[in-house]
Amino acid sequence: MRRREKFVISTVLLSVFFFAIQYVSLDWRYLAIGGLAVITYLVSSFALSDDLQFHERLTIVPLPTMYATAVALFYFLLPDNFISQLVILVLFSIGLYALFLTSNIFSVVKGRTIQLLYAAQAVGFFFTLLTSLLITNTVFSLHLPFWVNGLLIGLVHFPLIFMSLWAVNFEDFIAKDILIYSSILSVFLMEFAVLLSLIPISLWNASLFIVGVVYLVLGLLQSFLRGRLFKNTIAEYSLMAVILALLFLVFFPYK
Repeated sequence: MRRREKFVISTVLLSVFFFAIQYVSLDWRYLAIGGLAVITYLVSSFALSDDLQFHERLTIVPLPTMYATAVALFYFLLPDNFISQLVILVLFSIGLYALFLTSNIFSVVKGRTIQLLYAAQAVGFFFTLLTSLLITNTVFSLHLPFWVNGLLIGLVHFPLIFMSLWAVNFEDFIAKDILIYSSILSVFLMEFAVLLSLIPISLWNASLFIVGVVYLVLGLLQSFLRGRLFKNTIAEYSLMAVILALLFLVFFPYK
């Protein structure tokens, strides 16, 4: 079976399962989403099995799984009508297929440069941020204790950050420095999430601030790992950090 056929079959299968869980009782929704996550991981492993190495089951396969889980969780926050179900289903399918194509490029690159690599890295980075936004929004919408919010945000972002940093150089092993950078940034996000949980800021603003921090720090770390952390790069990200800080002050409720 050709790879594109695997991707299409896998996307259709997961889209059908995703559509089916929309009709699961609310009492069973988290169990159903957990089932979707497991099935997505297994199906993704099948779709990418041609060139998949053992370590890539931790560095490539989890991103489609986390994306599917994030969309499924976020869906339950939307109005319950057929139009929203259809729109989310279409976006879910397109995004999942795009991730299969991207993950396939990551899997076959194996230390060599191919034409679509930079485009694939950009797509992977976009879906990392999108997954971060959806999951963060879901966590804050549950109105959990501040320390639970921080813990969940940190745990969820560790694999997202780890996969994004690994996808810079595509080493055939899991480097210690990648784990250290991922841990440090995850702890920082955990603390920032705790801070946002303690102030009466809107749900979307809190989620966007978290994603903004992820974008800034991941962008800097990726440039550093590529050996391209030049002065103009630092200046660009510094300007964006200032803008993010100003926006935080503008929306800060106690000003």
